[in-house]
Amino acid sequence: MKINDQKYNMSFTAGALLQAESVTIAKLYLELGDWDEVKGKVIVDNLLQSRAVSTLKRLSYEIISRLSTLTTEELSLLVDSDYQDQAYLIWIAICRHHKFIADFATEVLRERFITFKPDLQYSDFDVFFNRKCDWHSELDSLSISTKKKLRQVLFKMLREAHFLDGKNNIQATIFSPNLLEVIERNGGRDIMYFTVSEAAV
Repeated sequence: MKINDQKYNMSFTAGALLQAESVTIAKLYLELGDWDEVKGKVIVDNLLQSRAVSTLKRLSYEIISRLSTLTTEELSLLVDSDYQDQAYLIWIAICRHHKFIADFATEVLRERFITFKPDLQYSDFDVFFNRKCDWHSELDSLSISTKKKLRQVLFKMLREAHFLDGKNNIQATIFSPNLLEVIERNGGRDIMYFTVSEAAV
């Protein structure tokens, strides 16, 4: 019998890190203070500069779903910080919204880093995915092509956030003092999604 405490939301093929788009939407939320208003304005004004309305709706839904997991303090830091901190904050939002990615970050990416395994390959994703199928029946219904797309997008996210280099070697996380302070103030749990040593947790 398959046990499933929380179903995996596998909708993240809409885009990878979507950093510039996320910052644009975060700025708008800080101005308007209401996610429904933000969504309406993004679509009416085509703030993501998408050619197709369907793509615009899909991207805005995914980004807003991610960013709505962040606190106002985190959103303010996202808007005001440098490129790397922005990427890390978006990664936190992605992990909070997508439990599959959070589990992968914790059980595979970080685990390989702290056990001194230098790289991350597609085969690591495949092993993780197949293992999770035993506990999450919703994964069984995904086609091979969808599984490949999920893997491709996740690895693109990891490269864009600088957890992997171009050869899929794992890179250490370097937090700014401001970001680390915010993470710790929120309980420190999100640090598990990063390539940091055991001493940092």
